[in-house]
Amino acid sequence: MPSSFQNPADLALLRQYVAEACCIHLGEEKGYLFEARLGATIVQSGATDIADFVRMARADASGRLRDRIVDAMTTHETYWFRDERPWAALRQHLLPALAGVLRSGVKPRVRVLCAACSTGQEPYSLAMLIDTLCAEGKLPGVRPEQFEIIGTDVSAGTLMLAAGGRYNQIEMSRGLGDVWRQRYFAQQGPVWVLREDLRKRVSFKRHNLQDDLRPFGQVDLLFCRNVAIYFEAVFKQRLFQRLAAAIVPGGHLLLGGSESLLTHQDLFASELVGDAIFYRRKP
Repeated sequence: MPSSFQNPADLALLRQYVAEACCIHLGEEKGYLFEARLGATIVQSGATDIADFVRMARADASGRLRDRIVDAMTTHETYWFRDERPWAALRQHLLPALAGVLRSGVKPRVRVLCAACSTGQEPYSLAMLIDTLCAEGKLPGVRPEQFEIIGTDVSAGTLMLAAGGRYNQIEMSRGLGDVWRQRYFAQQGPVWVLREDLRKRVSFKRHNLQDDLRPFGQVDLLFCRNVAIYFEAVFKQRLFQRLAAAIVPGGHLLLGGSESLLTHQDLFASELVGDAIFYRRKP
């Protein structure tokens, strides 16, 4: 089996399958990641080589082998309130503006989608922020339940963890201050559990970013952060088209701090909100 990872033809087959399954495109220089992340799975599957493993994955009607591959290959790096500036912009500008839309009666609810949300820290951070602002009277006349938050991810395993709202000490220490932990979590042995009312305000759905987002309906705010960096240029262009179609005219897209939207300026206009860059969906 190890020699199969040195076979360019076998690696090309595996690279193509992973790209189809979870949109991740790894160049030849990163072939070592396949061995590091999938080596044990291939051996456990009983496949004779990589080509046989790919055939098994394609023939598995249950999808379980595909799910194991996706879970192994996708990056689950995430933490609470990631990057300070966009969260400050949400607190001080965007959320109060969206609350004003709700008060005006133009719409009964605001819809937010967090794409590639992994184990849920991003949508739960938003739910906690909205709850706190409402409790502090900074979104007057608005209830937290009027914000519908959806988290999506391609990995069934991470979505299951996200829905449970249970985090270990290491996960809790990554970006979550004491005030948030004390207000919204209860400790149960070695894990911390998010309050049930907050968990109920976020729904989690499986979605591959190469698929249409329109089945979720249009949203007012869309997070797609620190994920496009793993995609090739052609796929990113198509992705941004799908993201634009999923956002209401005038709604906002938030990308990661190291990402920028240089294409599709016909669909988005960059906008400085506080000290953070968002992209407004053009009419």
